[in-house]
Amino acid sequence: MSTPSFSSRREFLKKTTGVTAASAFAGMTVPFVHAAEDNTVGVALIGCGGRGTGAAAQSLNVVSLPTKLMAMADVFDHKLNDSHKRISDAMRSKPGKVDVPDDRRFIGFDAFKYAIDAIKPGGIAILTTPLAFRATMFKYAIDRGLHVFMEKPVTADGPNSRRMIELAAEADKKNLKCGVGLMVRHCRARQELWKRIQAGEIGDILTMRTYRMHGPVASAFSLKKPEGKPEILYQIDRFHSFLWASGGLYSDFYIHYVDETCWMKNKWPVKAHALGGRHYRGDYVDQNFDAYSVEYTFDDGTTLHLEGRTMIGCKDQSASYAHGSKGSAIISTSGHTPGVCRIYGDHLMKRGTEKWGFPQPEPDPYQLEWDDLAAAIINNTPYNEVKRGVEASIATSMGRMAAHTGREVTFDQMLNCPHEFAPGVASLSVDGPAPVMPDKDGRYPVPEPGKKIDREY
Repeated sequence: MSTPSFSSRREFLKKTTGVTAASAFAGMTVPFVHAAEDNTVGVALIGCGGRGTGAAAQSLNVVSLPTKLMAMADVFDHKLNDSHKRISDAMRSKPGKVDVPDDRRFIGFDAFKYAIDAIKPGGIAILTTPLAFRATMFKYAIDRGLHVFMEKPVTADGPNSRRMIELAAEADKKNLKCGVGLMVRHCRARQELWKRIQAGEIGDILTMRTYRMHGPVASAFSLKKPEGKPEILYQIDRFHSFLWASGGLYSDFYIHYVDETCWMKNKWPVKAHALGGRHYRGDYVDQNFDAYSVEYTFDDGTTLHLEGRTMIGCKDQSASYAHGSKGSAIISTSGHTPGVCRIYGDHLMKRGTEKWGFPQPEPDPYQLEWDDLAAAIINNTPYNEVKRGVEASIATSMGRMAAHTGREVTFDQMLNCPHEFAPGVASLSVDGPAPVMPDKDGRYPVPEPGKKIDREY
């Protein structure tokens, strides 16, 4: 790509978005944006489930960057087609934002390569498949010079955590911008709360607590595989049920709560110990526990208590709280958004007694994370959330492993744990075996705390 065409696109973006690009571009390996002749930034969606569909729509709603969805990939054609329809419907008021003809819709385990290859360097690859495929796809996107947005969790085991940290460094060398779907970090209410906590408004944090309790959702609970459906496609379709594909419901559901509390503390925990178990399982054959209770400990001895439950008929709660020497804070009250963040002078947190509260309504953090990524691309500012996303994934996984093994697990032990859940993921095929296989009764291996202590299953 010639320098004159790159410069013209840079000038175009400066004039049409009102955002000033950075002045220093020496040593750049790839252009900081891609555009075809019409200055469009191509987007490739890899993984066309609900979160991928939402992320793609948010990428197209960025006002500062002329994005266009130009390629899609999945292993299920019905998911790809449904996603394409939903995104197209959402973009009816913005014609031209979706341009994915049949020859740029790819199906299969190697479909991601074709979708990435369809986007020129400087475009954006959205990686929203199950996390087991993340490192393989991230490396391919880096090699092709694409910026990346990837969904959380980033990893579920030690080998892939180390691999992803190395890949993040490679992306930095190529000046690629990388976002991770921990959108709570982009929530303006929580950003303001973080500033106030760091300024000492609740004193020193002494303890924190976080809850996610509700009935079975998504694909967390699974029945035996239907006859005739390939094993690997069944597991990918039901990815929340399998530790190799998602880290199980613990990693996929709880990572936001671990991340937002550790952010307020400004530390990752050094160790975790936990309880967990399976109840009333009936005919369900997945690998998940139904209840988790975890105590995370930080290097100063303070603690974070996580309570997770996925059971029908029990109290539902999704919230996070911080307790300090001078008061307390609500980090979240009803899930991920709105945060409805508040600070109190005591620990009772009675309505009407708060010392500070973020004004409502709050901006949507799912859109803000895309706006922030776009700003980094336009302004050529350093932007790579992958290492932090891996660290959040490790902190989450150490609580999961502590519950699944019945042993205390440190951050370093989780990072360096040799058990790789899906070592052959790059060579999976429709007709081949899956990373875990059922027994003669159609049930999958499950954690056995105290019996299996060096690995989770």
